[in-house]
Amino acid sequence: MKRLFCLSILLWLLAVPAEAETIRWVDFDVPYESMKYALDQDVATAQQEKHISWIDILALAACRTGGKCGLSSVKKAAADLAENRSPEELLGEQYQYFRYYHEAYTAALGGLVGSYAIEKEGQWVPSYGLKAFSPIAAGYGYSHCDDFGVARSFGFRRKHLGNDLMGSLGTPIVAVEGGVVEAMGWNRYGGWRIGIRSYDSRRYYYYAHLQKDIPFAPGLEVGDTVQAGDLIGFMGRTGYSDKENVNNIETVHLHFGLQLIFDESQKECLSEIWIDVYDIVRLLSAHRSSVRKTETGWERIYPYRDLDWEEYPKEAIG
Repeated sequence: MKRLFCLSILLWLLAVPAEAETIRWVDFDVPYESMKYALDQDVATAQQEKHISWIDILALAACRTGGKCGLSSVKKAAADLAENRSPEELLGEQYQYFRYYHEAYTAALGGLVGSYAIEKEGQWVPSYGLKAFSPIAAGYGYSHCDDFGVARSFGFRRKHLGNDLMGSLGTPIVAVEGGVVEAMGWNRYGGWRIGIRSYDSRRYYYYAHLQKDIPFAPGLEVGDTVQAGDLIGFMGRTGYSDKENVNNIETVHLHFGLQLIFDESQKECLSEIWIDVYDIVRLLSAHRSSVRKTETGWERIYPYRDLDWEEYPKEAIG
């Protein structure tokens, strides 16, 4: 009871006044199974008169569980919303927390599901569903565990603010979501790294410890726009050095991090909001982008367009 009371006070501070306060912290604690179920309901109802958003499902469940979003609570939330009852009607006094969770989960997950098109055999084929990709290209193995918050000591004692995906040297790394390359180059902690801001500016994706000598996709530069699934670099073990292009990380891996930005003052500060992406990586593992090396470089096997941010291709057939 004491824990629930403290959580209620915290949520009240975060959510009130609802229209004026900027979210300052997100404790993202949504299990893979819950995200997958909510996603499936979203996709299944996309063409129906009553389309149930997975963000609405998760936000409703979070209000009822203090952000834990267990699978049973997510199933109930989906069933309740399917009966055409509003979150306000379903939650009663708890509705005061709904805006916080909805905004927080939209920031974390808002670019992962929607409309997209893939070119196959000269035709653009539109679809709706999971449109973000695993950061590891199709056909390449990797392993990972939930290591968010684990202690790190290089430079100063701090917490690990991402998920490490262990793989082979040179494994192609792709953009999880489309956006603009905002940072690119050497960082003493992350080695060769890339930072990509989502189209809506809410998410900053951080890919670090890229390969020595050939860290980035050919021709990629700061300011470029990339599509979800585009090749951006190669897995390595650079970093932990003030000198550029040094392998000081023992194990080949990708450090993948996700920062949420509700206000630009949160981008470079001591109170940045980084969330645990382990379960998001699990969700994306079933959706991987196919790239291949050719005589002239690397290419994507199936060209892709995000239809939520672009017009439907004029050259589309059918």
